[in-house]
Amino acid sequence: MSQLELALRAGTTQRHVSFIESGRSVPGRDMVIRLAESLQVPLRDRNALLLAGGYAPAYDETPYDGPGLGAIRTALTGILEGHRPYPAVVVDRRGDLVLANRVFHALTTGVSAHLLTPPVNIPRLLLDPSGLAPRIVNFAQWSWHVIDALTREAAQNPTPESDALIQDLIALIPPRPEPAPGHLGFAVPLCLRSEYGDLRLITTLTRFGTAVDVTVAELRMEAFLPADDQTTKALRALDPTHPA
Repeated sequence: MSQLELALRAGTTQRHVSFIESGRSVPGRDMVIRLAESLQVPLRDRNALLLAGGYAPAYDETPYDGPGLGAIRTALTGILEGHRPYPAVVVDRRGDLVLANRVFHALTTGVSAHLLTPPVNIPRLLLDPSGLAPRIVNFAQWSWHVIDALTREAAQNPTPESDALIQDLIALIPPRPEPAPGHLGFAVPLCLRSEYGDLRLITTLTRFGTAVDVTVAELRMEAFLPADDQTTKALRALDPTHPA
C-alpha cells in the first residue's frame, strides 16, 4: 500500500503519513487507531500499538464466559445447534475449542483423553496420532492443508505460540505429498472414517466482521458440510434426533 493510499484511507495527508513514517511527527491516539484500522491490524495488535505510543488501549478484551458476552454465547450456540446434523466448532486465536455441537463431539469419541482435556486444541486433535489422525483417509493431503491454513493465519498474526504449534504438528505428519486427485475441484475435503461409513466434509470459516472486542474478533467458527449424499445420510444417522 502506498503512502497516498494509506493517507486517503486514514483521512489524513500523504505528507503527514511520511512524517510519521520518518519519525518527524508523533501520531496522536486517534491517528494510531485510524492508521491501524486502514492497515487492517488485528484488534489485539492495535492495543499493543497504542500502549507502545503511551496511549490507553481502545478495545476491550472481555472474558468469553463473562456476562458481557452473553449475547455472543447465545448466538453461537444457536448457530451451532442449527447446523446439526453437521459438525461445527468455535475456536479462539490459538485454535483452542470454545464451543462445539454434539455432532462434533460424537466424531471425537474414542480419541485419547488427554487431547480432550481443556484447552482442547483442534489442529492438534486432528493431526495427533492419538487423536483423529488414524481415521483421516487422506491424512497426508489434509494434514498439509491444516498446516498451510495455520501458516497463513500466523503470517497475519505471528506469535511464538503459533510458530511452536506449527512446528510441533509438522513433526507429527508425513512429508508433503505430490499433488494428486482426491480434491473436489474446488476444495480439499476431510475424509474421515466413522462407524456410519466414510465421511467427506468440506469446511467454511466464519468470523465477526464488525467486532470491536478483542475476544469476539478472535473467535472463528468452523462449520463442516457434507461433500456427498453418503456423508449427508451418515450424519443424519449419527444425529437422528435432529430433524434434518
